[in-house]
Amino acid sequence: MASSHQSRFPMCTGVVPLLLMIHCRLVAGKALPVNNLSPMCENMNLCKLNVLEQTQKLVALLNATAQDLFSIYLDCQGDAFSSHLDELCNATTTDFPAFQVNRTSHKKEIMVALYKVFAFLNTSLGNITRDQEELNPTAKELLERLHNTTKTTRGLISNLTCLLCNKYNVSQVDVTYGKSSKGMNVFKKKQRGCQVLRRYVQVVSQAAHVLLPHLSQA
Repeated sequence: MASSHQSRFPMCTGVVPLLLMIHCRLVAGKALPVNNLSPMCENMNLCKLNVLEQTQKLVALLNATAQDLFSIYLDCQGDAFSSHLDELCNATTTDFPAFQVNRTSHKKEIMVALYKVFAFLNTSLGNITRDQEELNPTAKELLERLHNTTKTTRGLISNLTCLLCNKYNVSQVDVTYGKSSKGMNVFKKKQRGCQVLRRYVQVVSQAAHVLLPHLSQA
C-alpha cells in the first residue's frame, strides 16, 4: 500500500518545498477552480437585449390566465371540490414558496423570489398535468391550459436564470420543489392540485403587482 500511495505523487516524494507538495496533492485530488460555474449558470450565454421586457410579458400572461386555469381545474374535479372549496383547497396548507418582497425591495431580491416561486410551480405543474392526464384524459381544455402554463413558466425560468447569472451574479438559489403526488390516492391528487393552483393564483398576482413597475422602469 505504501508504494502505491507514493506512486500517485512522484513529484511530491522526498525533500520538496511545502508549496509544491500542496500543489501536487490539489492537482491529484482535482480541486475545483475558484471560478467554477454552478450547474444553474452552466452554458449560460449573454441575455437578450429585451430579456426584461420578455420577463414582464410572461409574468403578465401567467397572471392573466391563472384564475381561468384554476376555475377549469376545479370544474373537472367534481362537485365536492366546488362546494367545499375553502375546506378542501386551503391554499395555506401547501409548501408553495412565499413571495416576501415588495415594490421597495431590491431588484435582485425580487428576481430571486420569482425564481423560487416559478421553480416550485414548474415541478408542481408536472405532477398536476401527469395526474390529470390519468384522471381526466378527455379534459382537453384543462390539459391544454396546463401544458401552456408549463411552457410559459419554463420560458420565464430561463429568463430569470439569465438575469440572475449575468446581471445579478447569483449562481445558486435554494429552491423547494414540493411533494410528489406519486403514490397518493385519487382524492389526494385532486386536492393537492387544487391547493397548489389556488395558491398560484394568489402568488402570481402578488408577483405581477411587485415586478411590473420595476421592469417598466428598467
